This record gives sequence, structure tokens and C-alpha cells, in this order.
Amino acid sequence: MLTEAMAKRMTLDFLKTESASGAILAAAALAAIALANSPWAHLYFGFIAEPFTVQLGAFTETLPVVDWVKDGLMAVFFFVVGLEIKYEIVRGELANPRRLALPIIAALGGMLGPALVYLAINMTGFSGVRPEGWPVPVATDIAFAIAALAVAGPKLPPNLRVFLLTLAIVDDLGAVGLIGALFTHHFRIFELAGALVGLAGMGLLGSWRRAPYLLYALGFVIVWGFMLKSGISTSLAGVAAAATIPLEPRKPGRPGVLEDFMEGLHPYVAFLILPLFAFVAAGFSIRGIGLPEIFGPVALGVAAGLFFGKQIGVFGASALVIGLKLARRPTGAKWIELYGLSMLCGIGFTMSLFIGQLAFPLGDAAAQAEVRIGVVVGSLASTLAGMAVLAWAQRKRVSDED
Repeated sequence: MLTEAMAKRMTLDFLKTESASGAILAAAALAAIALANSPWAHLYFGFIAEPFTVQLGAFTETLPVVDWVKDGLMAVFFFVVGLEIKYEIVRGELANPRRLALPIIAALGGMLGPALVYLAINMTGFSGVRPEGWPVPVATDIAFAIAALAVAGPKLPPNLRVFLLTLAIVDDLGAVGLIGALFTHHFRIFELAGALVGLAGMGLLGSWRRAPYLLYALGFVIVWGFMLKSGISTSLAGVAAAATIPLEPRKPGRPGVLEDFMEGLHPYVAFLILPLFAFVAAGFSIRGIGLPEIFGPVALGVAAGLFFGKQIGVFGASALVIGLKLARRPTGAKWIELYGLSMLCGIGFTMSLFIGQLAFPLGDAAAQAEVRIGVVVGSLASTLAGMAVLAWAQRKRVSDED
């Protein structure tokens, strides 16, 4: 009973933090776009391209600010994502097999649908198509989606929020798998071996009941450093390191190490790291952007994948498994509410921008501009349409109850 109550509290705290951070993410993205098209644009682009050197003993690396945020700070984001995934699998929503079928199938449909829509546009034979960008629209941004649901439907059944969180977690896990499988072209075996040794060391710390938290943090930094040097995406370092963190409490009735890390790091990730990433990744200049870029195959593929592909994939897969009686709708939820939720899954912002920077070289300015245009347009359209449907559904629900 105590474990179940704690699990519910952790989930609710996560939902509240994500809801609050959505507005800050939006503000950071708007600030980046405004600066990139202002008289101070040179300062913005100069800042994100400024090389910065980090040296710790034998470790030396020089990267521009945008890459340090993407490969450095975002590793902490993926560490927190990994903690949430492990917690939900062991003690949360994903620990109940009866609740797993619908969000897992919906998440898989929500990844397949956008990929197919993107490829349908980018395998047409017209000039400029870039089929390699198909992973860009497959991910859902948890913070934006939950914030939009909180604004549009605060009186809707709470199980809808838990369903959306569970779906987004499965979606994130799939996105991390795609990153590891698709964007690791060459890696250095000795550095990878060092990362694995670091992970093994973190795993051994779990058997030491009173291991100082600083040792876990040091182990994560070591794993991250080796992974960065190995050529493998540091997002995998974050998720893999999270898998080594034990859930067992040090004292009966107290939160475990994993819960402590989640509670301690999540606010910093939600209110600092993700907004900073949105600021350095979302800015693009409209100067020189004409119809070929706005209606380019990458921009169209990403926008259509997020708006059409997500809602078709999530709602279609959900309707299929519910129709086959393999799963049930979230308790108290109506079909129109499930459809509105499926539209919100098209908000791909943070993860889509992250994958876009991996799918296309940063030096390919045209493709990067199209990615940003597609992500912004697709996510904005999904937000407005999903919120409109859910707000209407909530009004109808209230009127029916009166």
C-alpha cells in the first residue's frame, strides 16, 4: 500500500512539473526565434556557435555551445528520462500488465504513423527529398503535451493524463533506441569499453546500501565522458546510467536512491536544461527562407508527420486494440477525448529538434532550417487542434453532467 501510494505521488509530482515547464519551454523557443530574426541575430548565432573547451585531467574536448547543450546537458535529461522509465516499469504504471497494452501499442502506432507520412512525402522522386529524416517526427514532447492537456482539459478524467504520460515514456524509450541504432556510424572500441566499465562500477554501487550519491554522480560523468569520446550518442549514456540506480530505500518508509535523484534533478531538467536546449536549438532566421524552404520536402514531411501521422498512428492503433478487446479505454475517457489526446501527441518539439540535429549535419543549413520550420509548424498545429478538441470535449462533458 505504501509503495503504491508513493508511486502515485511520484507520478503526480512528475505531471505537475512537466505541466509548469511547458510554458517556459514555449517562451524559450519564442525568444530564440525572435532573437534570430532581430538586429541582435549575430549575437544569438555567435553565442550558440562559440567554441568552448572543457578539460578535466586527461579529458579535453572543444565544442560549440549548441553541441555542449545537446551532448552534455541533454545527457542529464536522458538520465532523468531513464530514471522515470525504470521507476514506471518497476513500480509505476508500466508495472501493471493490464495497463500496458494500450499505451504501448498506441506509442508504437504513434512512431510508425509519422515515419510513414514523412517517407510518403520524401520518397516521391521530386528534387530535394531527404528520406533519412524520417525519425524526426516520431517523438512526443512530454512537457508540452501534458501542459496543453492541463490547460485545455483540467476537468477531464485523470486517467487520461496517466495514459499520456505512459505513452510518452514508451515513446521516449523508442526514440532513444532509434538514436542508438541509426546515428552511431563509427565508434571507438576502447572508449566504449571504458563506458561499459563505468556502467559496471555504477551497478556495483547498488550493492553498497549507503554509497554516497556523489559516487553515482561521478560514475555518470565518467560514463558520459567515455561515451562522448566513443562517438556514440550521449543520450544512451544517460539512459544506461539510470538503469544502474537502485530503487531500494536506505531506510524503511523512505524514498530510494532513484526517487531521490528523480526529485532532485527533475526540476533542474524541466526548468533549466530543456528551456536552454529549446533556446539554442529552436532559433532560425527567416531571412533567405522562401517558398522552397517553407514547402520543402523535409519541412512538409516533419510537419505532416507530427500533425497527421501522430494522430492517425496513436488513435488508429488505440482504436484497433480496443476494438479487438485486447485493451480498454482509460477509465472514464470518451472516444473524442482519446482523439484529442492523440492530436496532442503530435507535439514533438524537444525530441524532434534533438533528432533533427542528428539526422542532418549541422552544416547543412537548409535542411536544419526545414527541420525547425516543420517541427514548429507541426507542433503548433497539433497543440491548437488538440486543445480545441479537448476543450470542446470538456464543455460537452460538463453540460451532459448538468
